[in-house]
Amino acid sequence: MSYTLAELAERFGLEVVGAGDTRIDGVCTLSPGVPGRIGFLANPRYRAALAQTRAGAVVVGRRDAAGLTGPGLVAKDPYRAFAQVARLFDRNRDFGAGIHASACVDPGATIGEGVHVGPQAVVEAGADIGAGSYIGPACIVGSGAKIGAGSRLEARVYIHAGVQLGLRCQVQPGAVIGSRGFGNVMGPGGWEEVPQLGSVVVGDDVEIGANTTIDRGAIDDTVIANGVRLDNLIMIAHNCRIGEHTAIAACTGIAGSTTVGARCMIGGAVGINGHIQIADDVVVLGRAMVTQSLTEKGVYGSGLPIAPAREWRKTVARVRRLGKLEDRVRRVEQTVGIKTQDEGDDGQEQL
Repeated sequence: MSYTLAELAERFGLEVVGAGDTRIDGVCTLSPGVPGRIGFLANPRYRAALAQTRAGAVVVGRRDAAGLTGPGLVAKDPYRAFAQVARLFDRNRDFGAGIHASACVDPGATIGEGVHVGPQAVVEAGADIGAGSYIGPACIVGSGAKIGAGSRLEARVYIHAGVQLGLRCQVQPGAVIGSRGFGNVMGPGGWEEVPQLGSVVVGDDVEIGANTTIDRGAIDDTVIANGVRLDNLIMIAHNCRIGEHTAIAACTGIAGSTTVGARCMIGGAVGINGHIQIADDVVVLGRAMVTQSLTEKGVYGSGLPIAPAREWRKTVARVRRLGKLEDRVRRVEQTVGIKTQDEGDDGQEQL
């Protein structure tokens, strides 16, 4: 399969520079590049590679168009344009419709047109698999679960009974959606289970990464809204709500009953407390600990950045001494008659 630059420009609304009849049969990196394939330049730190690339063509932004030494495409957002072109050459998602002989599909399940059910997959009674969906090897779709049309479950995905996935969702290997929420109450003889009677509702065009887990709600549903992107190894607890087009990086954990707004970006290894609210358009930097609600959009971070061990130990030691330093400063202020900023008119600290 190949396309001319003119064909790609027309399909994606781009501008051709150079020979529009240049044929492209795949994609490549900018450096060193591959003849007959197309690369892209989005990060200015790689501009030097533009003059030396062997790529058959390059997607660039307007400001880099003059630096092209061969054919190219000019885009408002070159990275997005490259992604659109790259999808034309992605054969990894091709599949044929049909149910493998080793799959177990209950007669009471509904299987849409053009669905693929792979080896050793299980589809239980009452499940509804939308048209054009792919159910990979050893996946389990529980009773009454609904998989929207055009969705794709890779190998060993577990979808609990009653879970709903919207249209065109992608679920990577090992993900678990709808497992029991961590609900327990201490009784006279120890912990007792609190039944988790809700489910999980996932919107359209959601991607869920490998080995990510989303617990079902205790009473109401856990909700993942349209367009959300979840990386690998994320834990989302019961009754959480993740707003539209929010992206969450790997190894983040979100405790129960927390709401994350729309268009948020949560960095890797972030810990988010339960029963709090995060506003729309919030960015949380990696390894942050979110212990209280974030009510205004903006960029938030916490934790100490990496440093040489000797310097890091000194910084930690200083942090540990802050309480003693605060007491010393307060005593000095009282001695000279200075009212501290956290004291009211009555001289008491304000909480």
